[in-house]
Amino acid sequence: MIHKLADVQSKNIGEKTRVWQFCVILSGAKIGRDCNINANVLIENDVTIGDNVTIKCGVQIWDGITIEDNAFIGPNVTFTNDFLPRSKHYPTEFMSTLVKQSASIGANSTILGGVTIGEYAMIGAGSVLTKSVGKQELWYGNPAKHAGYVCKCGQKCDDTLVCKQCSGSVE
Repeated sequence: MIHKLADVQSKNIGEKTRVWQFCVILSGAKIGRDCNINANVLIENDVTIGDNVTIKCGVQIWDGITIEDNAFIGPNVTFTNDFLPRSKHYPTEFMSTLVKQSASIGANSTILGGVTIGEYAMIGAGSVLTKSVGKQELWYGNPAKHAGYVCKCGQKCDDTLVCKQCSGSVE
């Protein structure tokens, strides 16, 4: 389903993906199956988005960003891809950012270019992430700091990476 008020130039969009009004998706973007791209999202050309990804309203996904399967990108998350931005001066190559499978980024977070966010990691709302994050790590603040671990179900846990609530049964 592509809303009639969206500008979708890419032909590489998987089945059952929903693109809502006022989205712009450039021709080189690759988007998987069963994604939900909410209103007012911009997706540039050199972008790959996996299956079952949710991207909430007001997000811009710039060249060099890869988002793997089952990731959640909260409202108004800001990605960057140029360490020294100047008007009309483009880098030879934009910085690459990788959001690994099932990672979650909270609303209004800023993700600086060149980082990797590990599987099932969680970035708290309003954070400014300047460093890479490991598997199931919880980071928040400005600048974001490592603040513990989360289970695959999303609950806070210890360094065993499994909480008492689900006993690690979530996949």
